[in-house]
Amino acid sequence: MLKDEVNKALKIVQDGGIILYPTDTIWGIGCDATNTDAVKKIYALKQREESKSMIILLDIDNKLQTYISEVPDIAYDLIEYAESPLTLVMPGAKNISPALIAADGSVGIRVTSHPFCQQLIQRLRKPLVSTSANISGKPSPEYFSKIDQDIIDGVDYVVDIDQYSTEVKKPSTIMRLNPNGGFEFIRR
Repeated sequence: MLKDEVNKALKIVQDGGIILYPTDTIWGIGCDATNTDAVKKIYALKQREESKSMIILLDIDNKLQTYISEVPDIAYDLIEYAESPLTLVMPGAKNISPALIAADGSVGIRVTSHPFCQQLIQRLRKPLVSTSANISGKPSPEYFSKIDQDIIDGVDYVVDIDQYSTEVKKPSTIMRLNPNGGFEFIRR
């Protein structure tokens, strides 16, 4: 089942489509993080201002340097020891769609622990966009049955995993990391 869903989602994402999928946090809307047209489809679906950046997911931390110019050493320790999902916002974003890079040159990255996400990213060989499955300004859905029908209808594929789970999941903790190792919490 997992392999079939990864294969179906992979084809959609490779063809420039957007998917609705489960993550290690809440349900997300995603696409190939290097495809600007696909990224813009997500902004339109969410009715979100393009100045509000979205995060990307990686399957393993040793890919960080592919998408961040200078990864602070502490980033690896934070990822390794985090007890819950952690998104790190770091400057020097590269090799992704310019539509994902904030005005200050930063991007938020989370190394996911969800098997579906890990396998999809591994097969895609690129990061996956991840943004909450809601219209901008509305609450993030705690589980699949709370996702707005407009979101479900607006994506190219809905991944058929974890749809019946009612386990309440929360968004990740977000920390901004500076090149010198300083940090601040954006969301706890």
